[in-house]
Amino acid sequence: MSDRLTNDRQYCQNEISTFLTFLAHQKFYADNTIKSYMRDLQKFASHCLKHNLPNLDRLNAHHIQSFLSEQHRQGLSPRSLHRCLSTIRSLYQYLITEKNYRYDPTSTIKAPKMQQKLPKTLDVDQMQSLLNHTSEDMLKIRDLAMLELTYSSGLRLAELASIQYQDIDQNSKLIRITGKGSKDRIVPLGSKAIEALEKWQPIREALVSASIENGQHDFIFVSKQGKPISHRSIQQRFAKWSQEFGNRHLHPHMLRHAFASHLLESSSDLVAVQKLLGHSDISTTQVYTHLDFQHLASVYDKAHPRAKRKP
Repeated sequence: MSDRLTNDRQYCQNEISTFLTFLAHQKFYADNTIKSYMRDLQKFASHCLKHNLPNLDRLNAHHIQSFLSEQHRQGLSPRSLHRCLSTIRSLYQYLITEKNYRYDPTSTIKAPKMQQKLPKTLDVDQMQSLLNHTSEDMLKIRDLAMLELTYSSGLRLAELASIQYQDIDQNSKLIRITGKGSKDRIVPLGSKAIEALEKWQPIREALVSASIENGQHDFIFVSKQGKPISHRSIQQRFAKWSQEFGNRHLHPHMLRHAFASHLLESSSDLVAVQKLLGHSDISTTQVYTHLDFQHLASVYDKAHPRAKRKP
């Protein structure tokens, strides 16, 4: 019995390892996404070992449910439980497709209900106020170019950091973005973003040229040392910018949310916004319809004669 469990444990680890490798090299998932999958699967594997559960091909729905219940007792939120189940489900889809497994024990398990959390965003006036600031400080010129580009084209943090000059067609005012899963999309580039990039370009060229030891590269946004800027540095600069010119915490994804919600408020074209954001599933984009409804409901409450509250 102990020999079989030892073999099962090793086999389980091997299957998880090959699955993560598949995500990295075949599906081209981002490093942070793979790390998230790995953490969930490590928890799952530890649970299986702790309770002497059989190998992956002999687990059933009860085993999966027991893991989720244990995580719930330990205080894991419904959103995190939902993610854990999704991770295990993805693992079994891989095992069925690539390893000839015949049974998915997650198929009958319903994801835990969770309250939909609407993304925080900025309204049009707040965005205008934030982006209308000017500066001759080289880092603030770079920051403003990053802010303008993120809001102009709805970029994710990783997409912003990876943008190169070869991706931009200023004549056509278009930008090619490599998103999740290495999927490319072409989106418009606003005139204000182009102006901000043109102001930043000579500063960027000087920084890169003064740092020959780092090698020549085509990345648009660089540090003072001429190196491609890191994700963490972008987050810190956005936060610093908001402390100086705003009154709330600012992060790159908030500008992506603003891009989506403002377009949807003006156009009501959900499919177009989906394509511009690079969402593979339109249900991901539909969260912005709730933001739009909140805006409309607010207007209604303030304007409708029978909706106004008495003073």
